[in-house]
Amino acid sequence: MIEFIDRLRDKTDINTLSPLTWAYVGDSVYELYIRTNLINNTKLKPHKLHIESIKYVKAKAQAEILNKIEEKLTDYEKEIVRRGRNAENHHLPKNASVQEYMYSTGFEALIGYLYLTKNDDRLKEILDWCLEK
Repeated sequence: MIEFIDRLRDKTDINTLSPLTWAYVGDSVYELYIRTNLINNTKLKPHKLHIESIKYVKAKAQAEILNKIEEKLTDYEKEIVRRGRNAENHHLPKNASVQEYMYSTGFEALIGYLYLTKNDDRLKEILDWCLEK
């Protein structure tokens, strides 16, 4: 399979990146996953797609998902989440509590880290858990 987007950094280099950088990438990966899932499984128009996707990608929803899946994570994955959650972020959330925002950042850091390290099978498994009711 040809990679659509080259992920050129090796794991050692990725480990030196800020957890907020992992979260920056994870935010995009997760949103693309949700949007693609909605396109594949609904016939909603763009505005409704946006409304539906927000239910999954807002900070409160991500914090709830992390809480739901945390027991399934490895110790190393929990450490990635912890680093993302505890990273010093000067952004103040608009529509979430500070705690929800911190946990959503931890969730996004995990998604970004798995993506950047090309751990695609595990990433897919975790993303699929996010859609389980």
